[in-house]
Amino acid sequence: MKIIIHRGTKEIGGSCVEVRTAQARVIIDIGMPLSLDGKPIEKNFLNKATEKDLKAHGILPDVQGLYKNETPTVDAIVLSHAHQDHYGLLRYIHPDIPVYLSDGARKILDISDIFLPFKTGKVNGRVIEPGKRFEIKDINVMPYLVDHSAFDALAFLLEGDKKRIFYSGDFRSHGRKGILMRKLIQNPPKKIDCLLMEGTCIGRDDKEDRNETAVELDIAKVLKTNEKITFFMSSSQNIDRLVTAFRACKQSGSLFIIDLYTAYVLDQLQTARKTMPHHTWEGVRVTALKHHEDKLIEASHGAFVEDCHKHSISMKEIQKRKNKMLFLTRDNRIFRQFVAKYPELHGATIIYSMWEGYLTDNFKAFCQKNSLNLQLIHVSGHARVKDLAAFARALNPKVVIPIHTFHAERYGEIFDNVKILKDGESWEVLG
Repeated sequence: MKIIIHRGTKEIGGSCVEVRTAQARVIIDIGMPLSLDGKPIEKNFLNKATEKDLKAHGILPDVQGLYKNETPTVDAIVLSHAHQDHYGLLRYIHPDIPVYLSDGARKILDISDIFLPFKTGKVNGRVIEPGKRFEIKDINVMPYLVDHSAFDALAFLLEGDKKRIFYSGDFRSHGRKGILMRKLIQNPPKKIDCLLMEGTCIGRDDKEDRNETAVELDIAKVLKTNEKITFFMSSSQNIDRLVTAFRACKQSGSLFIIDLYTAYVLDQLQTARKTMPHHTWEGVRVTALKHHEDKLIEASHGAFVEDCHKHSISMKEIQKRKNKMLFLTRDNRIFRQFVAKYPELHGATIIYSMWEGYLTDNFKAFCQKNSLNLQLIHVSGHARVKDLAAFARALNPKVVIPIHTFHAERYGEIFDNVKILKDGESWEVLG
């Protein structure tokens, strides 16, 4: 069995790993890199560029037999979760290649294609279930459900050529599904030859030992003490965080106001999990922006739009309730125009519940100019260093290989038997 990390040995994002056996070639994740030469990748460039352009710029990994204009020689893609840095290049793969993914990831991809400009399009999707093995020629794959900020995220155990590889994907232990990691540590898979371990938080300063419950309590505290409206900035696909926000609203007697996009995300995932908030629930109301309506109607979901209108909230009611609501929004032109139109919003609080690296100087300046009180209330979607160490001890692999990290050189300080690879390097798994 051979491993080739096509991308991920020296960066976070754009993950792409190939596993080869005597019979099979499998790609684990096919992610969009977060940046190119230290700069964000322009969406206009992506929409116009050819496969040749993307390969020349290093955006498409150099994997022969994977892409649309090639004869397919890759047997399958196995997708860990629906974050673009793990699935974002799916649109370029050959349509005959099957893509194995969780039901939640499949739904997120479908939802994203309605609302987001960079579309995946139709893929040869095959839904897999945690705990149920499947085979790709001579490779046996066991998916494990893990705690992460992406819905229905998976880790994988791959067996072939009498070797056993564990691919951690992105995971943590301090989310709402932290018990999953604790169970894995208590009953780990045995005889692991190689652990491909994410290290997003290696090199970061672990400021506090916080979890989603701490975020919930902090949001509730803000809602209980605020005299003006509280805005909430978070990803509409971070279901754990939406649950946290709704629970904080219940604690403080506040309304949770979501947009049509978020309402649709929650509605589509309800069949998989019935513990998340829904637009029809008491304590949840919807704001319907026209561009969201247009996209849903174009996708033949007009009935859903009409149903959301029954649970909408007017500007008059928003102004009346003031401090008794948590208003989900994002930093865009509509939000800035909204703040400019209603001077009484000056002095309001914005809870920023995403990675601080996304917080721009431009937005900080906007908040300061409009007397908006910006508060960062967040925990990472990735495992802390101490949890990575505990996980590695439990699996006790013969070799730990860094991936999804900027600090591969520091793995030796944390783990035993570290093997650092380079992007594109082929490595034989030793028994």
